[in-house]
Amino acid sequence: MNAVLEKIQKLGIVPVVVLNHVEDAEPLAKALCEGGLPVAEVTFRTDAAEESIRVMKQKFPQMLVGAGTVLTTEQVDRAVGAGAEFIVSPGLNPTVVEYCIKKDIPVAPGCSCPSDMERALELGLEVVKFFPAEAAGGLKAIKAMAAPYVNLKFMPTGGINAKNINEYLAFPKIIACGGSWMVSGDLVKNKEFDKIRELTKEAVMTVHGFELKHVGINCESEEEANKTTDMFDSVFGFTKKPGNSSIFAGTYIEAMKTPYLGAKGHIAIGTNNIQRSISYLEALGIAVDMDTASYKEGVLRAVYLKEEVSGFALHLLQK
Repeated sequence: MNAVLEKIQKLGIVPVVVLNHVEDAEPLAKALCEGGLPVAEVTFRTDAAEESIRVMKQKFPQMLVGAGTVLTTEQVDRAVGAGAEFIVSPGLNPTVVEYCIKKDIPVAPGCSCPSDMERALELGLEVVKFFPAEAAGGLKAIKAMAAPYVNLKFMPTGGINAKNINEYLAFPKIIACGGSWMVSGDLVKNKEFDKIRELTKEAVMTVHGFELKHVGINCESEEEANKTTDMFDSVFGFTKKPGNSSIFAGTYIEAMKTPYLGAKGHIAIGTNNIQRSISYLEALGIAVDMDTASYKEGVLRAVYLKEEVSGFALHLLQK
């Protein structure tokens, strides 16, 4: 997959932004970056779009900025000249798509029927925008149409919100979703950039779905692990479940038969998508120790962070 599309996949959400005033571009970009989502699709249907893209890239070079609602090759040139790194269009215009491919510009045209998807494949595209997502049948429609087109991936936009985004992202053929609930027109118009930052952070946390799965206790021996889990079983009713290297008491307590990572033990944090969460943590400067990675049937299931917290190692666990 194209490197830009891979970045989008790691983020999971692409805020779809409408800017009527250039002066809103910098504070909006700042709010998105501080909220943990350094990406935006700036719709090219306002006079401020081109210059807004330029401002975002100049002020926040680490941000991934694209242009949406692109209808002509002239708009492609203007958007890319301003700093846009990807192009999104509401429909599949072969002239625009072929122009982008010729210039090696990532493009995701809107498709909502098999004919569009076959044309996209014929043009050599890997990813298409499914638009308007909810109005065109939503996730059920994507799953139905994805079946015969095994090499095509989707970026649905239109009607996506905090309540349904994880349903979409759970389908492996979907690399990311476009959404505007955290950057609504009213919020931008009223310059509520603090609120945008807050909603962006909430959106990021919704996508990752972080939750405590269990706490691991480092015991010196299997005998100590048995005593530890016996107590939780007899006193609190946390049913004891022996395993190869540890013994669980219920689902939240794991007693290690011999000490493992972490001076005191470990804390397991569940996530909706472990690969996406690794990218999120690394963007925050938090290192992941891939030497500790655990796989099942070739799929990453767990990995530890390099840094401990109060004597506890932390590891991500795929839900």
